[in-house]
Amino acid sequence: MTEARKCLECNTEIFGRIDKKFCSDQCRNTYNNRTQAHQNKYIRKVNYTLRKNRRIMEAFVLTTDKNVKRVKKSDMLDKGFNFDFYTNIYSTKNKKYYYFSYEYGYNILEDNYIAIVRRDEYLK
Repeated sequence: MTEARKCLECNTEIFGRIDKKFCSDQCRNTYNNRTQAHQNKYIRKVNYTLRKNRRIMEAFVLTTDKNVKRVKKSDMLDKGFNFDFYTNIYSTKNKKYYYFSYEYGYNILEDNYIAIVRRDEYLK
């Protein structure tokens, strides 16, 4: 007689397929969420910061009719902008670098000003 198989989450006896590891979808989801919590926590933090940066830049750009807005760096920092997180870097022919959070990006100008741009090409 073979030993009864137990659910990896709640330790109840499992019936059914020989390779079954969980008694229910709820136990499977709970187990996977618990075992991957550390990794998921970091990913959630990064995604939250990227979305927040995007929202801040979007709010500044929406106050103009153009896809470009010049703002003080301190105004962005006051809103909680984090300059350490971005999705990609765009380099122009003149070697200017724009740091993007999705379709919104910024270029650091002189005198602590920032140029915020929106690239609609990223939405296609």
